Order: sequence, then structure tokens, then C-alpha cells
Amino acid sequence: MHPTPPLSSLFFRFTFEEFVLSVHPMQTVFRRDWFQLILTGFFILVCIAALGRLQMPQLEQLQARSQSASVEQIRQATAAEAMQLSLLKKSPSFGFENLIADWTFLNFLQYFGDASARQKTDYRLGPDYFEVILDRDPYFIPAYIFLSTSGSLYAGTPERSTAIMQKALSSLKPNVPPDSFFAWRQLGVDQLLFLGDSQAAKKSFETAADWARQSSFPGSGQTAASSQQTAAFLANNPNSKTAQVASWAMVLGNAPDDRTQKIATQRIEALGGRIIPNPDGTFRIQPPPKD
Repeated sequence: MHPTPPLSSLFFRFTFEEFVLSVHPMQTVFRRDWFQLILTGFFILVCIAALGRLQMPQLEQLQARSQSASVEQIRQATAAEAMQLSLLKKSPSFGFENLIADWTFLNFLQYFGDASARQKTDYRLGPDYFEVILDRDPYFIPAYIFLSTSGSLYAGTPERSTAIMQKALSSLKPNVPPDSFFAWRQLGVDQLLFLGDSQAAKKSFETAADWARQSSFPGSGQTAASSQQTAAFLANNPNSKTAQVASWAMVLGNAPDDRTQKIATQRIEALGGRIIPNPDGTFRIQPPPKD
């Protein structure tokens, strides 16, 4: 079952002076504890299959209702959802952490994807979903990207988003899971772009590079090199436009929706970078002049 909207499948290539930074888009991987799946058996498999089939029609119905609903009605529904999330934070999981995380993520997708409701109100509930998701399953790496987009970029609460990430990161280790270094890169992006804390971002990118070097994940060596280069830019120039362009490019490469892609594109161009499409569908980013 793949989340909706899907993560971007674009591959971005950056040429900086004598080296190349390549940012691979995250792959949506729903981690499953097979032992739990065996225990829960047929019932959970049927539920997951049903959720996958019902997700899009439900989202369409929500969007249709939101177009005619008043702001007060939407706020009441959001308040009820916030109360449910608050209860989930305190409720025992009885060994079903992954199931609760996935169920909450599906609910988040409906909330985030209901553009009509969000335009009438706001995106402030986004981080509440990820407090539940990452507390139950900190190994769910794509969640860090959605948290950044919904919490830092849309809700405008980067302090809270990064705090949630840092708490979840304490449960990860190098190569556990193999793509755990992506979470550190995402934390570095938020620290640099949304908090303006270049020193904290440098440490996060250095950690990402270190973990990537220890990882068995495909392409981790290339990611280690690009993360180390970004950390080096920040060490030499805390306000490096090159590092900011590289970070916005990570946002662009993992953008879950058109609005995020447009914002990232605008920020790259505002920093002096250029996005140049290649014939094969990839993009080459021309960096800004030297910092």
C-alpha cells in the first residue's frame, strides 16, 4: 500500500565546482514486523487492503464536503480529530505499534490532502499526527519528510517539528534501519532552512554522512559524500547559499505535493540557482555564484 499523495519520483543532479551532489528521492517503504503480522493474521491483512481501496474515495468525499462546509464546521471536526490524537498519544499499543502508526498516517493523508478544508483553516494539526506516528514507529523514515513538509513548511512550526524528529532519532542507530541517515538529513534541512541554525544543521549533516558511510542502503556512499559536502559548506560559511540550494533541492526531490515543489523551486531561484530539465526527465540544478 502506497501513501497518497506519492513521493516525487524525480532524481536531481547538482554540479558544484569539481564534485557532484546527487540527491535521491526517498522511497516510500512501510516497515512491517512480520512476527506481528503473523499474530494478527488475516484480519489485519483484510483491514489494510480495505483501507487502500477506500482511501481515495474517502478523500474525494471529504474534499467535496469541505467545499460546502463552513469554517466553524471544519474547526469542530479538526478539534475532534485533535482529541482522538491526544488519546492515541496516551493509549497503550498492546504490541501493535506499527499498525497504529500506519493507521494514523492514513488519517494524516486525508487531513493533509483535504485542500479545501486546509485553505479555509490551517495545517496546524499536522505535527500532532507525527507525534503519534514516530512515537510508535520511529523507523518509518518517510514520515520525517511528511513531518517537515506539514509541520515546518505548511504549519509554520519548525521548532515543534524538529523536536519531534530529535526524539524519534534517539531510537535509531547507524544502519538500523539501513536508510536511517535520511532522517538526519531531513533534520538538517529543517534546522538550516526553517530555524536558521546553521551550526545545528552542520552537525546533523555530519551525522547523516557518518551513518550513510556505515549503511548497507543502496546509494548510501553517494549520500554520505553529498551530506559531508553540505556540512563543509556550512563550516566555511554559515550563510552558504550553496548549502541552502542543496537543502531546498532535497525538499524539491521529496516533495509530496505540487505546492511544496513550487515553494522549493521559488526558493532555489531566489538564492540564485537554476533548475534545468534534462531530456531523460531528471533535473540539473545550476548552483548560485560562489558564496
